[in-house]
Amino acid sequence: MRLCALLVANVLGLEFGLAEIGYPVPNVYARAALVVDSTNGTILYEKHADEKRAVASTQKLLTALIVSQAGKLDQKVKVESTDTRVEPSKVGIRAGREYPRLLLLQSLLVKSGNDVARCLARDHSGGQDAFRPVLNAKARQLGMGDSHFVNAHGLTEEGQESTARDMAKLAIVAHRDEHICDAVQLEAVDFPKKGWTDKLQNSNKLLPLSFVTGMKTGFTNAAGRCLVSSGEFNGREVIVVVLGSNGEHVWKDSESLLRWALKVPAEKGAPPPEDEESVKNEADAS
Repeated sequence: MRLCALLVANVLGLEFGLAEIGYPVPNVYARAALVVDSTNGTILYEKHADEKRAVASTQKLLTALIVSQAGKLDQKVKVESTDTRVEPSKVGIRAGREYPRLLLLQSLLVKSGNDVARCLARDHSGGQDAFRPVLNAKARQLGMGDSHFVNAHGLTEEGQESTARDMAKLAIVAHRDEHICDAVQLEAVDFPKKGWTDKLQNSNKLLPLSFVTGMKTGFTNAAGRCLVSSGEFNGREVIVVVLGSNGEHVWKDSESLLRWALKVPAEKGAPPPEDEESVKNEADAS
């Protein structure tokens, strides 16, 4: 009987060993989700993980990975006017000004500036169209076989799609990149403007939780609320991908999956507040 139970659990491939007393598998509102142990690649939970869908600004992790791996992050990048012609989320880079490449990378991941994404793409490949095959070549290299990317920032375009499983593959590699790993944990970035400094606040509202180590938000009407999050507790590291959620559930889904996978005890108190300003910041992430 014990052998039979083990075989059934092995076939299911989920919940065995983690769905213990005090750690029930969460109910997930999102259309698609996946939880993976980022140290060994073991899938701990999945829901419609191979459903192709828009992933919004979470795909900026791919842009960031390409830029980081290209190196020369200590050098400056000069902004061209075409870099700034994008909405809605903008850091406010100015044509003709030069910014350190590392600062742009950090701003891309913390504030999710679409203007910064265009700037880095053009700087890397010479233009937006030229960056497209670079995105897809890197995706293929990472084994993201169900993904196709059209732009560097994640705003909706025909034919642009990915899956929770593919985004988890990307997140594991991005998390191992030193510069990306450092950037996604920043609560804010000081960004120089003309005559003053703007403090760019991280759009990831789970970041204040002690076991959360960052990653990337995203929102468009086509994609819904999306969040790729990473966490670490008692020596275990996991990646959680939540796609197609909404403002009420994206944080709850992600936090509950992180706590479940990491076996973090529940804490007293309410979940992060959904005030108007925090929702606005999330929507601006695009």
